[in-house]
Amino acid sequence: MLSKGFEVEIYTSTPDGDIVGLSDKIVAALDGFVREPDSRNVEYTTPPCYRYERLLCDLVRPRLQLRDYLHHLGDYTLIPGSTLSLGAVDRFWRSDPGNPYHTYIEQTYGTSVVTASIHINVGISDPDLLMRACRLIRLEAPLYLALSASSPFLGGEVTGYHSTRWGLFPKTPAEVPLFESHAHFIRWTEQQLAAGTMQNVRHLWSSVRPNGDRRPYNLNRLELRICDLVIDPVALLAITALLEARLLQLLADPSLDPLESSQLSAASRSHALADLADANESAAARLSLDAELRHWKDGSPILAKDWIEQLYQEVWPIAKQEGFSCFLLPLKKILREGNEAQRWLKLYEQGLAVQPIMQQAIQAAADYELTLQDDLCQPLVA
Repeated sequence: MLSKGFEVEIYTSTPDGDIVGLSDKIVAALDGFVREPDSRNVEYTTPPCYRYERLLCDLVRPRLQLRDYLHHLGDYTLIPGSTLSLGAVDRFWRSDPGNPYHTYIEQTYGTSVVTASIHINVGISDPDLLMRACRLIRLEAPLYLALSASSPFLGGEVTGYHSTRWGLFPKTPAEVPLFESHAHFIRWTEQQLAAGTMQNVRHLWSSVRPNGDRRPYNLNRLELRICDLVIDPVALLAITALLEARLLQLLADPSLDPLESSQLSAASRSHALADLADANESAAARLSLDAELRHWKDGSPILAKDWIEQLYQEVWPIAKQEGFSCFLLPLKKILREGNEAQRWLKLYEQGLAVQPIMQQAIQAAADYELTLQDDLCQPLVA
């Protein structure tokens, strides 16, 4: 099995769903939480871990600690979703006014970057294997977006996206190639920094990227950045289990590398695959599981949910052999009942307004986390 960890961004709000900027207070009071440029969301990171049972507690415990602190501050809570679902969306609430990088972000992108997401990090230390993994997951990242979509609302309105976050997010630089080798990644990054299209090594905002302690030179993990906030920890672990099983499959069978096995023209394959990935991401941002994508193997059309079902069947034996197939099972429920965005939109189509939908989601998430803490985390401490 591979090591796994999460970067979790989440909004703070009132129980009515009004998003409130509190990150300066949270970061000052609680260890393990860091600021985002806008004060209305805050981030925490889980340590690298192999066991899914432990990952579950690592996800839930900081959030319960945060909930306790918010209750101490007043009538505040956490709100699901990856965009500013309710309230004003045209104003930036700076968390650190003196930070020049934050100033650049505000002036360049405005509130299009004020989003909450999940970044899934998976440990792969060999740089050539890591680049191969990044190529495959770049081509399949739209599937993980389709499973996680949770931002159909913005400013109290339906936007037409299932993932408004990824539909509007300013992916930077605008064109990111499939990295053919570690040397290619180093050379490309140095060129972007010299040209100013990246302000620093962190300023690579793509669906997936190689990451490490000294980018782009020392790398040790794949970072999947495309997912919307998955507030249900069990659903997040299922998405992560699909990712890990797919990576284990690739490590055992290097021919899964799209640069090697795609049937697209060899002369232009790398560029064509990058374009295909970008187009699939846009389609998944619109319609998530119902999006028609093009498969990287031959460019043929396939619905996102059908592609996910195929992958599920392929990797199930690998997950079973490694002992984590039970954590894959909740994917079936997502495919059957829809992701969070689809479930919210169904309520909206039935006549419920955006604010009551978000109020229900706020309460359901809080109740579920308490259940998980009571039922699953305590025995691991004993």
